[in-house]
Amino acid sequence: MKFLSILVAGILPVMAQQPAPANFKVDVKLVRLLVNVKDQQGKLVGSLDTKDFSVQDCGVPQTISVFERQTELPLSVAVLIDVSGSTGKDLRYETTSVEKFFKALLGEGNPKDAASLYSFNYDVTLLQNFTRKASSLSDNLRTLRPNGGTSLYDAIVLSARESAHRDGRHVIVIVTDGGDTTSRTKYADALEAAHLADAVIYPILVVPIPNDAGRNTGGEHALYTIAEGTGGHVFEPSVGAQLDQAFTDILRDLRTQYLLGYYPRNLPSDAPLFHTVHVDVARKDLRATTRTGYYGSNAR
Repeated sequence: MKFLSILVAGILPVMAQQPAPANFKVDVKLVRLLVNVKDQQGKLVGSLDTKDFSVQDCGVPQTISVFERQTELPLSVAVLIDVSGSTGKDLRYETTSVEKFFKALLGEGNPKDAASLYSFNYDVTLLQNFTRKASSLSDNLRTLRPNGGTSLYDAIVLSARESAHRDGRHVIVIVTDGGDTTSRTKYADALEAAHLADAVIYPILVVPIPNDAGRNTGGEHALYTIAEGTGGHVFEPSVGAQLDQAFTDILRDLRTQYLLGYYPRNLPSDAPLFHTVHVDVARKDLRATTRTGYYGSNAR
């Protein structure tokens, strides 16, 4: 032990004298990317290999260290339902479709998959924390009554924070008829919370008004940008069969995801707090979808 102490004491001064690289830094945190790949017809492609993908972090090529095709990492899916006053006409149809989604999600796949349920109007209410009991989720769906404003961003922030420390994949599905009207938090807060939780967001926009007059088009645009930023997708169905299909498509996305993982290397020393990420596929007829980036290790 004495010899080891002397050896370490002799090495440390030598190590301290080595100059640190001036232009690059290493962040040893494993970055996980959930990726969907579609062809030009919009069909999911689930048969690619590691060599078919390339990843850049802050514009610097990275080496893929972890790869899973159609990953079965457990899902934590938070469903957020808008129960503001304007949803009255369609709420019953929406809850029916959500109930079918819960049964399909929890009836197959990883036995550790779980779902939670939130409602939001002026306030955000956690109706059911993460569970595998579809019956408990269904019971809570039947209690919903429309009233009040739309605190969408607050709902995203709360659900993202509740998901952040769970193992596996984090997904937020939002059923709403428009944009935010009453949140205490802002769009930037919601997007940041989603990124910090590594959550993919799928908004389902059920719009009762077909033309632009009277619609919250600014709020709808925010839903598109938050979906794109987290690697999700916006659906605009009518109630009934189209709404059921939207949930089916989300589940198909989740069952056909690639998992790409890498340890960031050779990043610029002045890399921003939010690291931009880009995933390419070798085949030019295919398009990869994933989140636009992540917060570095010094993020709050």
